[in-house]
Amino acid sequence: VQLGKAAGATVIGVAGGADKAAVARDLGCDVVVDRREQDVVAAVKEATRGRGADVIFDPVGGDAYTQSAKTVAFEGRIVIVGFASGTIPSPGLNHALIKNYAILGLHWGLYNTRNPKLVQHCHEQLTDLAARGAIKPLVSERVPLAGAADAVQRVADGVTTGRVTVLPSLENGAAA
Repeated sequence: VQLGKAAGATVIGVAGGADKAAVARDLGCDVVVDRREQDVVAAVKEATRGRGADVIFDPVGGDAYTQSAKTVAFEGRIVIVGFASGTIPSPGLNHALIKNYAILGLHWGLYNTRNPKLVQHCHEQLTDLAARGAIKPLVSERVPLAGAADAVQRVADGVTTGRVTVLPSLENGAAA
C-alpha cells in the first residue's frame, strides 16, 4: 500500500475482515474491499470504472488469484508474490492471451544470490523512503523468541496484520 502510494498510484486494498480493512484504510488505500463482506470483482470493477487494475500484487494465491485474473486490466500485470492460502493456482494462459496481461513471479529471496547489487539498491531506496516519511513499515506485534511458534501459527491462520517480529530474549527475560 505504502509503496504504491509513494509511487503515486491509486491503491485498492483487498482485506479479510473489518479489522484488516481498517488497517488498510489507515495505511492509505484509496479503496478498501473487505473480501468477507463484498464481491471483490464487482468492487474493483466499480472502483476502476470497468477498466480493471493495472498492477495486482497477489501474495495469497488460490481464490484470490482467480479474482485477480477477473479484475486485471487489459495489458495489466499480476505479480505473484506467494501462496499464503496454501493453494497454488493454475492460471488459464488463454485468458492471459485474450486480455493481453502478464503474469510475473517475484521470488525476492533469489536476488540475494542472483543480483545482490539490486538488493542493496532497493534497500537504499526503501531506507530513503522511510527516512523521508513516505513509508513506515507496519510492525503489528513484537514477540519474544519463546512465542515464535505461536506467532507463526497466527500468521498461518491469517489473523495478523503487518509484520510480526520475533525478538531474542535477554537474560532477565525481557524482550530486546
